[in-house]
Amino acid sequence: MDAYDTGSGARHRPADGPAAPEGGAGPRAALPADAAPRPSPYDPPPPSGTAPRTGVAALSLRYQIGAALALAIVAVTVCVHVGMTFLHVAPSNAVTKQHGKAIDDWIYPEFEQNWKLFAPNPLQQNIAVQVRAQVLAADGTVRTTGWYDLSAEDGRAIDGNLLPSHTQQNELRRAWDFFTATHGTDNRPVGLRGALSETYLRRIVVMRLDRDDAAGSDGSVERVQVRSRTTNVRPPKWSQEQVSDKPVYRELPWWSVTPADLPGGGR
Repeated sequence: MDAYDTGSGARHRPADGPAAPEGGAGPRAALPADAAPRPSPYDPPPPSGTAPRTGVAALSLRYQIGAALALAIVAVTVCVHVGMTFLHVAPSNAVTKQHGKAIDDWIYPEFEQNWKLFAPNPLQQNIAVQVRAQVLAADGTVRTTGWYDLSAEDGRAIDGNLLPSHTQQNELRRAWDFFTATHGTDNRPVGLRGALSETYLRRIVVMRLDRDDAAGSDGSVERVQVRSRTTNVRPPKWSQEQVSDKPVYRELPWWSVTPADLPGGGR
């Protein structure tokens, strides 16, 4: 027996137990055999093939092809529409002169633009659309009403209204613009759309007269006459421009009212 096994300073340890660390700590508890170690933040990511597919990639090949075709059709349609709108509002050029009919067929009537690119032309006149009617009373007499200023009625409906309707702002104005664009100064139609513009304008004014109860409770509107009242917008005080302040009237001929022109008559 050597010196390490004798004396009061000799180290003692169990015969079968594990040796204690020299730092003086007791024996460590053994981890269960089935306990998984915590993942380290430095562990490599899992292989990319194990992530589930989402979105279009999750579809079958047939549906992926269908989605790609639908996206291509939408993209082509948007590009064609943007190109047609650009050519419609652009100044006259070789393309619009050669393909003007195709451009107009695409734009009118749903996508009409009331302005020109690079050459805006703001209105410098106030145009009011007015109408009067010949009313047939129940006793057979015919009377002519005074002039109803339909543009002024729309103006009163818009004034102070934070959210005016598209009808109040544009229906009557665009109908009159449509008529003047398809008629000459003699009020005769020019082109195939002249009759359509007359029908459109007549039905609007008949609807407005019915709203204003122009015929009364026992009468009916037999004929209508439309006119415009145009006045120049006054130039600013610092301008030297001189314009006339007298209104200019354009009266259309009397139009007979058909049953299709009456509210609900076209249904």
